[in-house]
Amino acid sequence: MTEQHSDHCGPHHIKDGILFGMGNPLLDICITGTQELLDKYGLKADDQILAEERHIPLFEELCQNEGVEFLAGGATQNAMKVAQWLSCKPNTTVFMGCIGKDRFGEILSEKAEAVGVSVHYQYHEKEATGTAACIITGSSRSLIANLAAANCFTKDHLDETIHWDMVVQAKYYYIAGFFLTVSPPSIMEVGKHALSAKKTFMMNLSAPFISQFFKEPLMAAMPYVDILFGNESEAEAFSTAMDFGTTDIKEIALKTAALPKEDEGRPRIVVFTQGALPTVIVENGKVTEYPVIPLKDGELVDTNGAGDAFVGGFLSQLIQKHPIPECVRCGNYAANVIIKRAGCTFPLKPDFQ
Repeated sequence: MTEQHSDHCGPHHIKDGILFGMGNPLLDICITGTQELLDKYGLKADDQILAEERHIPLFEELCQNEGVEFLAGGATQNAMKVAQWLSCKPNTTVFMGCIGKDRFGEILSEKAEAVGVSVHYQYHEKEATGTAACIITGSSRSLIANLAAANCFTKDHLDETIHWDMVVQAKYYYIAGFFLTVSPPSIMEVGKHALSAKKTFMMNLSAPFISQFFKEPLMAAMPYVDILFGNESEAEAFSTAMDFGTTDIKEIALKTAALPKEDEGRPRIVVFTQGALPTVIVENGKVTEYPVIPLKDGELVDTNGAGDAFVGGFLSQLIQKHPIPECVRCGNYAANVIIKRAGCTFPLKPDFQ
């Protein structure tokens, strides 16, 4: 991977494997499609759904498309990719998740490693590699996820000495909330290690359904969470689930930051993005808003991965010990780059200064 030397791109002082991610690895299968294709499979132009039986033929149909593009995807893996890109040093990030022993798994590994992420997948003997069909129509995108093997990660993989050593080597941990549907014991194991070693453990609310239907494992992990990410709709769903009695994003952020925490000496930081509206941060009990970079007419190409890109940009500065305002600035930069391109992709070199 190309190295770029600047105050924000410090390959000489970033340690290998400093940032550890764990989540649902998906091979994104992306095409520019038509309304006719969406109608054929009963899809909406701007939506995220889990694949049903009737959607399975869609994945093969997309693969036959002349303009198909394959990308290493899944929320946590996307964030690792972007953090890796901005760190400008291979193997800064480590990622674990479960894939199948198949061609899609081989492509997924190739695509992740091509951008410098050190992947250490668990392989499932029967289930296929998870895929996400991404159909772009205009500036909208329809995402259909077939988790398959991604749903099968077990703590056994984490407990293997070679893999646990990677957890111990890392200083920062990031896990998207989607993984709460897969392996809560793995999340708790990493969270408890981070607490005992005084490291930084981070999660993301990820989607409204996580707060609605997976509140129990979410709240079991919450006391270990040092930094929590989310967007405005996820924050509102969390507020409803927690009976906060408010839809005000700043109030929700404050109440979320004040939830019980194992290490009370390190107050929880909460980061809520709001699309084009300012990003809301609570740090040390104080709310700060940070404006995003405005888009010009016609610049928006695809919002897929924008939230993951923000997290990746944020983490790329956090692991270099930059202050929170600088982490947010880089998060906004990364999101701004990604939404001008199809899929969670980026140019060869970052120009963040």
